[in-house]
Amino acid sequence: MSKQYRDLANCIRFLSIDAVQKANSGHPGMPMGMADVATVLFKDFLKFNPKNPSWLNRDRFVLSAGHGSMLLYSLLYLTGYKSVSLNDIKNFRQMDSICAGHPEYHPNTGIETTTGPLGQGISNAVGFALAEEILKKKLGKKIIDHKTYVIAGDGCLMEGISHEALSLAGHLKLKNLILLFDNNSISIDGPTNLAVSDDHNKRFKSYGWDFININGHNYKEIFKALKKAQKSNKPIAISCKTTIGYGSPNKGGKASSHGSPLGEEEIKLVRNKLKWNYKPFEIPNDLINEWKSIGIKASNKAEKNKKNYQKSISKLSWMVPKNNQIKNTILKDIEKAKEEYLKNLEPMATRKSSEKFLDIITKLPNVIGGSADLAGSNNTKTKNHKIIKRNNFSGNYIHYGVREHAMCGIMNGISLHSGLIPYGGTFLIFSDYCKPSIRLAAMMKQKVIYVFTHDSIGLGEDGPTHQPIEQLTSLRSIPNLKVFRPADLIETFECWQEALESENSPSVIALTRQGMNPIRVKNSAENKSSLGAYEVLRSGDDIKITIISSGSEAVLACDICHKLATENIYSKVISMPCQELFDQQSKNYKDKILNETEIVISIEASETNYWKKYTGNNGLNFGINDFGKSAPYKEIYNHFGLDSDNIIKKIKERL
Repeated sequence: MSKQYRDLANCIRFLSIDAVQKANSGHPGMPMGMADVATVLFKDFLKFNPKNPSWLNRDRFVLSAGHGSMLLYSLLYLTGYKSVSLNDIKNFRQMDSICAGHPEYHPNTGIETTTGPLGQGISNAVGFALAEEILKKKLGKKIIDHKTYVIAGDGCLMEGISHEALSLAGHLKLKNLILLFDNNSISIDGPTNLAVSDDHNKRFKSYGWDFININGHNYKEIFKALKKAQKSNKPIAISCKTTIGYGSPNKGGKASSHGSPLGEEEIKLVRNKLKWNYKPFEIPNDLINEWKSIGIKASNKAEKNKKNYQKSISKLSWMVPKNNQIKNTILKDIEKAKEEYLKNLEPMATRKSSEKFLDIITKLPNVIGGSADLAGSNNTKTKNHKIIKRNNFSGNYIHYGVREHAMCGIMNGISLHSGLIPYGGTFLIFSDYCKPSIRLAAMMKQKVIYVFTHDSIGLGEDGPTHQPIEQLTSLRSIPNLKVFRPADLIETFECWQEALESENSPSVIALTRQGMNPIRVKNSAENKSSLGAYEVLRSGDDIKITIISSGSEAVLACDICHKLATENIYSKVISMPCQELFDQQSKNYKDKILNETEIVISIEASETNYWKKYTGNNGLNFGINDFGKSAPYKEIYNHFGLDSDNIIKKIKERL
């Protein structure tokens, strides 16, 4: 038994060694150390289908220790996935090779998520496991019943996001989650005892996990631990004591095998020690055939399973509701809510407007809400939500606790799993905790929605620690992320619709704490916010000034427009709820918005530099380039010159 497994594991080891050496870049030590564990997992336990990588009931395999990406690419190639060829492996870390330096998500390839920033994969895995439980409850165990496996290293467990995610997984008793800890006690700087003396056993058990210690090179122990994990009634961590760079006489067990090629001379020694008498990238036929047979066997099992649930899978049509009864009902309800609001036109915070929208879309069974402990403040939970709890995953709302970073990483996993649409809420200031996960969602083109309330100094008395200044600019700088900042209920509804219909990007919806008068007093069949910017008010024909604003400052802009008109200074107000959508419009449309007047000004209670691309050298930018103040919000606006009298004075000076 041991020789058979060892020979199969050595295929992984030497593909990884040779790819890293050819690229002259990479991390060979981790794949060399975890090859034995991965071999037993794929050969004896993992449910997968190389012929249909997106098979819904497959086990999810996540490589949180993404620097060891060659472990994953080797496994995909060896088991017969068409997504990874031997030529791709030879082009490891080269332009356009699927074998990138860290796993990069590509649909239907076997690469389940983008990892690399350590700990992210752990939070994604929690999201995968949570999504599986949700679907299992909706569709039944005969249709949905699989595991999530995540390989994590010392670095993953050092990162704070791991604590947040593992704690929530234990609280929810995600018994379908299995963490394989590559416990090699080495990081880039050297032995992990330079910085860590954690008792991992006590740590995991305190979270409510099962924990097993094994020798990561002993096949019987690996098999026995994975066998036990199949029946655990809790999430389980298997600590696999491994040797980084296993088989390397001079670099095994040392940091020198972590992040650099082994070197030609050392590779010769590894080949000799492990009795691997083959050229670089050469796998003997008997071993490649055995690996392929593992993939074929897995495919046959998957196809048999597929036949068992093929009829029932049609129930998943609600995952992408297009022009169906559910969506049509919701659209009618949205229009009804708009009309009711327009009858009264009461001042309303956009966080409250968002709640009204969420109250409607709880009818969508694939929308999963949540909040990092601030549901009552960010209005993400409505009367129609049901809480997801341990042993009861029939709900549609997750209490993430004070875990912003993990919440966003978990939402990525939920989105990647099967087509569920997650949204999660916190204050905009805490988006800084979320940014690494948001960035990865944008990179992976996932429909994840972030509800960030208390979006400016308008939150008032909580003071500068809670008042976002640079956060909008920071988020707007992330490629493929839509940042919405609506001004009233109509815009909030429009922005939410746009976020739900955006198939290839995540969205931020930034919302006010304070109530505001509406800028839109008539309904429109057209979603004007989908243009990113549009004219909301014009005070005369011969205008001299274009005033661009977003969110709460759109109300201020309209007030300024009216007051200027009393002095025969005419202007137009442009509401710009989404810069990213505006930037995608035609040149003619952008010229119509921006180039009608010589003077363009921006008003937003945040950092001002990002607006200069619209206002130009002759423009004016009103905002805040300092930290806020603790005071009633109207006093803070006046303190920073964000009041009509000051702005009108500056405009007249420029004229």
